[in-house]
Amino acid sequence: MYKKILVAVDGSETSKLALAEAVRLAKAFQSTVRAVYIVDSPAMLFDVGYYDPTELRKSFVQAGTALLADVGSALSKEGLTYETTLVETESVGEDVAGALQREAAQSGADVVVIGTHGRRGLAHAMLGSVAEKFIRQATTPVLLVRGPAKG
Repeated sequence: MYKKILVAVDGSETSKLALAEAVRLAKAFQSTVRAVYIVDSPAMLFDVGYYDPTELRKSFVQAGTALLADVGSALSKEGLTYETTLVETESVGEDVAGALQREAAQSGADVVVIGTHGRRGLAHAMLGSVAEKFIRQATTPVLLVRGPAKG
């Protein structure tokens, strides 16, 4: 049914739950797992004094690369066929959800597995949700894996 499973990883506990679910699906359907880490371009902040956004971006890339190496090792231990990829947002207007949608379309994913943090109320209104933004624009089936509710 699902031959290409795309799973978004960011190192959070919720993303670990999403990865575990992607592994279960991949074993059931003998699928390929594509683990994706999205690097969001740091915004230019003009009222916080000097900082170098390229250094911030570089640290995001390093963290993502290390995480993807760990994810690849875990997928290999599970005996799965897998790919890992680091994706950067492409323009000022593209956010993490948009970059994930672009990657899902380009990779031909049959399903996207993504964690949701389970925020409610004011926390949800203030922080928003990458998962919610993603499902609003998704063109492929989406499996949301809910983490523990927070607030």
